[in-house]
Amino acid sequence: MSSRIEILTAIYNGIPKDAQITRIEFEGPEIAVYVKNPNFIINGVDIIKKIAREIKKRIVIKADKSVRKDEKETIEVIKQIVPAEAEIADIKFDEDLGEVLIKAKKPGLVIGKGGAIQQKIFLETFWKPEIIREPPLKSKTIERVVTQIYNETAYRSKILKTFGERIHRDLIFKNRYVRITALGAFQEIGRSAILVETPESRILLDVGVNPSVNFGERMYPKLDIDQLRLEDLDAVVITHAHLDHCGMVPYLFKYGYEGPVYATPPTRDIMALMQLDLLDVAEKDGRPLPYSAKEVRKELLHTITLDYGEVTDIAPDVRLTFYNAGHILGSAMAHLHIGEGLHNVVYTGDFKFAKTKLLDRAVNEFPKVDTLIMETTYATKEQTNREESEKLLIDTVNETINRGGKVLIPVLAVGRAQEMMLIINEAIKNKLIPEVPVYISGLLDEVTAIHTAYPEWLSREVRDSILYKDENPFISDAFKRIEGYNEDIVQDGPSIILATSGMLNGGPAVEFFKNMAPDEKNTIIFVSYQAEGTLGRKVRDGAKEVQIINRDGRIENIQINMKSVPIDGFSGHSDRRQLLRFLQTMSPKPKNIILDHGEASAISIFKKYISSPKEKERLGIKEATIYDPDILDSIRVV
Repeated sequence: MSSRIEILTAIYNGIPKDAQITRIEFEGPEIAVYVKNPNFIINGVDIIKKIAREIKKRIVIKADKSVRKDEKETIEVIKQIVPAEAEIADIKFDEDLGEVLIKAKKPGLVIGKGGAIQQKIFLETFWKPEIIREPPLKSKTIERVVTQIYNETAYRSKILKTFGERIHRDLIFKNRYVRITALGAFQEIGRSAILVETPESRILLDVGVNPSVNFGERMYPKLDIDQLRLEDLDAVVITHAHLDHCGMVPYLFKYGYEGPVYATPPTRDIMALMQLDLLDVAEKDGRPLPYSAKEVRKELLHTITLDYGEVTDIAPDVRLTFYNAGHILGSAMAHLHIGEGLHNVVYTGDFKFAKTKLLDRAVNEFPKVDTLIMETTYATKEQTNREESEKLLIDTVNETINRGGKVLIPVLAVGRAQEMMLIINEAIKNKLIPEVPVYISGLLDEVTAIHTAYPEWLSREVRDSILYKDENPFISDAFKRIEGYNEDIVQDGPSIILATSGMLNGGPAVEFFKNMAPDEKNTIIFVSYQAEGTLGRKVRDGAKEVQIINRDGRIENIQINMKSVPIDGFSGHSDRRQLLRFLQTMSPKPKNIILDHGEASAISIFKKYISSPKEKERLGIKEATIYDPDILDSIRVV
């Protein structure tokens, strides 16, 4: 990998003098070249690409502050250049980084064909345009995220330069090794965290909480080990926004972490929302708070967003690329390219190797793979196929409504909720179920609003429907949005209720369950994974009576007469067949396979199965070594 002197020399020698370079800044993973004559970009695109290929770095050209138009004039130019149909909602400036944020309802019209309008804005104002979508459903989260970032532009500029200096530091050590340490979600589900070490760098993959535990050491990953010193940590990489993968990121900032967090744009937004909700729920339940909203805000300022397929330096010897994981909006597999071809790690996070209504199938083709860290949530189960699952859902809803009952579907706010909305909306549209009210409660409404801001990240069908047909399935007359628990709904006629949380371990779903459970006309449909020890698991497994501690600290006995129907075909996780197909068709084949994110019994059975000579031959992993580490185990893969 190029040294700092080699990088600077290549840029100064490669860019023509008439560009008038004023300074070069290492801004996070990007190298920003500030020039007084940005017009050279028109003829200099190939020059920049050539230099970027030579030094293997991301280069961006920005205008020196002295030549930029003033903000008022720039706004007028943007409004003249961009068609009115784009419906610009807001324009904000980052003077320190020379960027102008343009929020529009139709961002494609701000970008223009082949980026023509975007480039024209730059060449006429010398501000680098950053374009985002104004969602059709108002999202308080996105507004807060953007406001937070653009209110702290000086701080953001300062820390990006700090990150850049650290990322592009020269290599020191001659010895070569790669070590992977299990900190959470090994021989268990929840509190995902993995430390990847080289002589030069420390990378933390996910930092989650255990959703099935409310207190004690099993709630959090093992973050107190000697090799995880926060001052030496180069990067935190978050694969997706479920709390068991991202819930403890602000905790790192509370105790001194000052580095970057890498995530996709949807993950950044949903992650902040989920973390703030975690604080809200913990406070209401009287549990100690692991961090405060202050640390969530700091996390946002330190987050660098990456699109799928964008190769980015995150340490002097590590490059990161995200690939679609098909699990929830913005979910990613993390590909780490370590050294100059020394070792390549793919961490799947949670993934779905099958297409759903909401998302396209996970990727399983990569440039290089030496070690695969793979989730095994459903490694011993075969899920009902999608068509049968949808039919069972529709039949169950109809049976319940016909007997005058209500349907409660506890859902994870992110992913499963939106999948259910798409299925139910389509069923009502096609008259497969009656037009009863569909109540959306808990965080679902806000998370769904974030989905409408990122249609490009959804399945091809939903994406095309929103972008080209102007039909948004999330904005349907069937959906009635409510705040939390509403007793009137329980007293009214037949309805469908989508409410958090998916495992009945908090949120309005528990309140609806308590009041609906005694009535045999009602039905609860489980469409999410129910972890051991959760209320949802007990109900799903057939309990006829459960005890719930209410917010007054008193124990309530709940009689369960309502029908319980589990439907596992909607899972955002791959089942046994999909995991095997993923391995069989994966390219290239890994030399090491590390199994995580599964209950101990499931991992043991799956490891034994794929370790047999016959199955190894069939899957094309004959030479692979398969590991099933426990918490705190370390594996040296190089």
